[in-house]
Amino acid sequence: MDTREDGVTSSRTTRTPRARIRGLGVATAAAGLLVGLLAAGPAAAVPDPGDTPAHGSVSAQEAADARAAVRSGAIPGVDEIVHSDNIKHLANIPKDALRGTNSDLAFQGRYAFAGNYDGFRIFDIGDPTAPKTVAQVLCPGSQNDISVSGNLLFLSTDSSRSDNSCASVSQPATEKSSWEGVKIFDISDITNPEYVAAVETACGSHTHTLVPERRDVYVYVSSYSPNAAFPDCRPPHDGISVIKVPRKAPEKAAIVSFPVLFPGEGPDGGGNPGSPTNPGVSKTTGCHDITVLPAKDLAAGACMGDGIIFDIEDPANPKVIDRVQDNVNFAFWHSATFNQKANKVVFTDELGGGSAATCNEAIGPHRGADGVYDIVGKGDHRKLVFRSYFKIPRHQAKTENCVAHNGSLIPVKGKDLMVQGWYQGGVSVWDFTDSSKPREIAYFERGPISTERLTSGGSWSAYYYNGHIYSNDMAKGFDVLKLDDRRTDPAARIRMDALNVQTQPDYFEDYEDVDD
Repeated sequence: MDTREDGVTSSRTTRTPRARIRGLGVATAAAGLLVGLLAAGPAAAVPDPGDTPAHGSVSAQEAADARAAVRSGAIPGVDEIVHSDNIKHLANIPKDALRGTNSDLAFQGRYAFAGNYDGFRIFDIGDPTAPKTVAQVLCPGSQNDISVSGNLLFLSTDSSRSDNSCASVSQPATEKSSWEGVKIFDISDITNPEYVAAVETACGSHTHTLVPERRDVYVYVSSYSPNAAFPDCRPPHDGISVIKVPRKAPEKAAIVSFPVLFPGEGPDGGGNPGSPTNPGVSKTTGCHDITVLPAKDLAAGACMGDGIIFDIEDPANPKVIDRVQDNVNFAFWHSATFNQKANKVVFTDELGGGSAATCNEAIGPHRGADGVYDIVGKGDHRKLVFRSYFKIPRHQAKTENCVAHNGSLIPVKGKDLMVQGWYQGGVSVWDFTDSSKPREIAYFERGPISTERLTSGGSWSAYYYNGHIYSNDMAKGFDVLKLDDRRTDPAARIRMDALNVQTQPDYFEDYEDVDD
């Protein structure tokens, strides 16, 4: 038992990789493993430079330091699980047919939808202590960011492919016939998703965000890094693609607009110029991720070198309200999360693109961290005002990729609580009710995959849904966690019928508050 300086009490348990839960149901090949075949699509976009799996050597000294840290107890042993006393590890489902990198998560009813660079997997989480696989869909294309609305499932492809089918292979983005964009599946039969449509988008689809309307679903497509050599991803790429998908006729999905978010006269538009003007900061050539708050007609964009908020009252034509930069500590604006009152935004900095070891003393507490911003003012006069940084208080080994990544609110009235994945930094639960003094209140993590070399792993996404935390570990699989803390217990009463984290709900208006 160890009580940390931050007030989080931890306990340590050891499990070998082979001790993880097994024997969970896998769907048959006919129902669960699907290869969709569509006609070849037209043009190419851009390979993904961010969120890249890391496989690299470290110096002999760094490897020796990692081994010494394990021996001293400063960091957990290889694959050892540690966690605070107020969090429990209920289940782990290792990778199965899909061997690629696990990515994002979405939820609907009793199902969790887990992206993977090789496709996606659907879990029945009706019993969170024993999730069951009901389908696995083979459809390669990084990073397979995933969302669900009604009977439609959306999948982002951000790697240049030979065509828009699920049988495509990698092909250079310089080839005119290559394809990247958004794939759409019908999940009326949850055990056998049907591939029904595809929409090519400029520079691919790194992530996407749903803005659901009654008859249609609008999809905001975030992509970046144009190149003059790519036929359909040439600079300036200073906006987002907007797709309109008719619910009753998804095969008619099409791009309806390309709103420019960073107007300017330069070759890359008017976004952050990056290096050498701002050394170490990414040039803004598009957005990485967008979170919308439909109840407030508001969105926040994490756009490489810029953070923005914008009005989405007209979903096909969003309008920027304010824009901020942090040219000292933010290298890559990665994602955004509103608090429930929509008077704060948490932006993340994915320093190193998710493939670097940044949770250590040398990098410090302000880089590769969260930035907490207050939203002050009203209407079109709202402004983003910086208040503080938050970073997990536990140092990681030089062999562990670790940086701020995807998370969600934990819905407790009067509090601003969030759970978040930090790759091999694990899962962190933190409180930003006081914007200037955020603090961690719970955590879960595994020790390094290796103490000899930098190898990718850890929590890509950690989200709260109907009383539990679900995490998609890039290497180790799907984890289920349970919080037991008076500060977060009230959230268990909120029962939702769906959750796409980038389409942020109004927890206290749209969903039922029930007694456990």
